[in-house]
Amino acid sequence: MRVGIAIKPKTPVEAILHLVPQVDMVLVMTVEPGFGGQAFMADMMPKVRLLRDRFPTLNIEVDGGLAPDTIEAAAKAGANVIVAGSSVFKSKDPGATIALLREAVDRCA
Repeated sequence: MRVGIAIKPKTPVEAILHLVPQVDMVLVMTVEPGFGGQAFMADMMPKVRLLRDRFPTLNIEVDGGLAPDTIEAAAKAGANVIVAGSSVFKSKDPGATIALLREAVDRCA
């Protein structure tokens, strides 16, 4: 079993920093949770960057609005776990979309 913690867009990352040494992963929501197909909130990337800078080996997941046109921002900020729903399921070629997302994360790791 692994332990994770998630933060919504309005939750400051500082609210969980004291917990990070006790978890395996932090999920930074890049949309408001609960509704698929929302636009990626690039202004969440400083949270990802701060986590990556302070915890270099932490799994940092991003969820919300991840697609071929937004994956670079998340990967460059330090996300190494990606949740992509609409961009995969609405794609004409889901396998190719998944490969593109994975490649971007691998390239920026």
